[in-house]
Amino acid sequence: MRLIVVGAGRVGSRTARVLVEEGHDVVVVDDDPDRVERARSRGFDVVAGDGASDDTLRDAGVEGADAVGGLTGDPDVNFDICMAAKEYGCRTVMRISEDFRAEVYDEYERAVDEVVYPERLGAVGAKTALLGGNFNAIGDLTERLHLVALTVPEGAPVVGQSVNDISVDGARVYAHGREREELVIPMPGTVVDAADRLALLVETDRADEVRTALLG
Repeated sequence: MRLIVVGAGRVGSRTARVLVEEGHDVVVVDDDPDRVERARSRGFDVVAGDGASDDTLRDAGVEGADAVGGLTGDPDVNFDICMAAKEYGCRTVMRISEDFRAEVYDEYERAVDEVVYPERLGAVGAKTALLGGNFNAIGDLTERLHLVALTVPEGAPVVGQSVNDISVDGARVYAHGREREELVIPMPGTVVDAADRLALLVETDRADEVRTALLG
């Protein structure tokens, strides 16, 4: 895929690096000379300029791009980037870096294809690691839903239950793996043992309840 990442700071640079490593065609855009030089020194294809500008986006190849990410540290700038990119039919991803009122977040979510909040996911991951390290947020799907991986300890309430019988409000199991085996979609009669791994979709504001219900 051809992707444009606007913002060569911490989040944008790491995102671009992962995409390049996966074989995607990535162009990084930034208007700060130091970040532009640093990105070029790391081997990125870089366009210097305002990522919300039509001229800059065209220089970055927006007319042939599959998606554009506004990943600067300023949500207002990221919104402008996404609005400019939508004119070219691109998928748009907007980074936010602070908590907004629900109505503001909903407005952003309606206007762009995806809203991401890296800082919140980092906080969730750190918190769950501090609470024991066996219930870890590994992906942020939306503001209200994230992906969680857990390792089932001895004596956990779910030990001995069929995966299909696990019923916890605010969560759904979608993959299971035995110790040292890959995660797969579970068969209907799969029974959970200690040291098994589960992957779940969890409502963000119910993560603590889900952790307690599954792990005790």
